[in-house]
Amino acid sequence: MPWYHVVILAIVQGIAEFLPISSSGHLVLLGALMEIKDESASLEIILHTGTLASILVVYWKRILAMLKSDARVIPLLVIGTIPAAVVGLTIKSQFPELLKNPLLAGCMLLVTGCLLILLPCIPVGKTAYQGLSWRNSLLVGCFQAVAILPGISRSGSTIVGGRLLGLKNDDAVTFSFLLAIPAIMGATVLALKDLIKEPPSGENIGILAIGALVSFVVGFFALHWMIRWSRQGRLDWFAYWCIPVGLISIAYWAFA
Repeated sequence: MPWYHVVILAIVQGIAEFLPISSSGHLVLLGALMEIKDESASLEIILHTGTLASILVVYWKRILAMLKSDARVIPLLVIGTIPAAVVGLTIKSQFPELLKNPLLAGCMLLVTGCLLILLPCIPVGKTAYQGLSWRNSLLVGCFQAVAILPGISRSGSTIVGGRLLGLKNDDAVTFSFLLAIPAIMGATVLALKDLIKEPPSGENIGILAIGALVSFVVGFFALHWMIRWSRQGRLDWFAYWCIPVGLISIAYWAFA
């Protein structure tokens, strides 16, 4: 894969992993447009590693507190990850082509847009994420599981889920990104099997390192922007990106 393809995909991953516009949907659409037949396991791991590192850097204080005094949050994250793990493994093994379908990605971007438009209508709750029940943590995880489909934003769907279950606005955002840590780690571990079969050549290591750095830097700033815009009540603005892109994608790929 040319180096500029890696940089483009890394930028898109860094932006769309955190902003509520679906990284998987945009990567599927870009991959189809650039005629990338099969994204390598090395690239998948590198892109995920870069965005995972940005979460760890931005939320390191929360993570440290979670390990020390908020240990109850850890099983909540484990429980919340179960639905995505079950759905993800099932789709990847039984219906892998769904994850690469640009027409489906376009349709699901419309769903994401509708979720974002509805977000301001959901009353802001009073519960901190540390106070989530196991049941509600599992339900937020179900929203994350739906985001396995390309075009459904993981951050958008889990924030909507958290708000519906009574979380404060900042806590819904924080829990969404804490929940992303085991989800991204799980996706990386799954890709390791393919990486062992096809390790990257020496000449590609430098390109992959650039991809990791780009996805980390872009993801770092995108995550800060996401936090700021959520506090300003602007997440519904992203619907006006998702819906047009979804409609254009449907029109293009339905007749391609």
